[in-house]
Amino acid sequence: MYGCQQNLIHPNDQLKAVLEFICSESHKLTNCGIYYARQLYFKTGKLIGKYDLEKEYKNNKHYQVLHSQAAQQILRSVSESFKSFKELDKKYTKGELHFKPRLPNYRSCAGYALVTYPKQALKLVGDSIKVPLGNTVKRWFKLDSFLLPMPSNLQFAEINELRILPRNQCFYAEFVYEQKSAPELALNPQYAVFN
Repeated sequence: MYGCQQNLIHPNDQLKAVLEFICSESHKLTNCGIYYARQLYFKTGKLIGKYDLEKEYKNNKHYQVLHSQAAQQILRSVSESFKSFKELDKKYTKGELHFKPRLPNYRSCAGYALVTYPKQALKLVGDSIKVPLGNTVKRWFKLDSFLLPMPSNLQFAEINELRILPRNQCFYAEFVYEQKSAPELALNPQYAVFN
């Protein structure tokens, strides 16, 4: 089982600029992936494969400014949304769904999107998590990473991924972690009281 803890980030001006930049690049890369997947579907009737977008967009500027694993996660989520469309369409065809599903559509013109970093990309530095940036950002801005505070109630070893979530003109850090399952209780229904 997994848990998710959401913490509001209180960024200084420099960190806010970095968060805005990576989330806007995520937004643009998502739209690029959706465009390619939609065109493939319209022209061939086929849906995009899990790794096809990564191969197609490795040289894309929006892909290159992000850390490679974060960019891969973004494109995989696009692929997953098209896979979900396919499954819903099958159910609609069989009459198991009361509405006709629509192909995933583009995000609005400007905005921010979720950025996900797997544990493998993160490092614990003191009481902060070091989050890497892409090689292009390193060349452009001489900045290779940024730091976010590590929650005191979580263990770094238990974290599976970190998500940067833009919402309501704020940024949140979502820590996805392994959670021990709750013990199953042997309850006897004969002792239940019904009113």
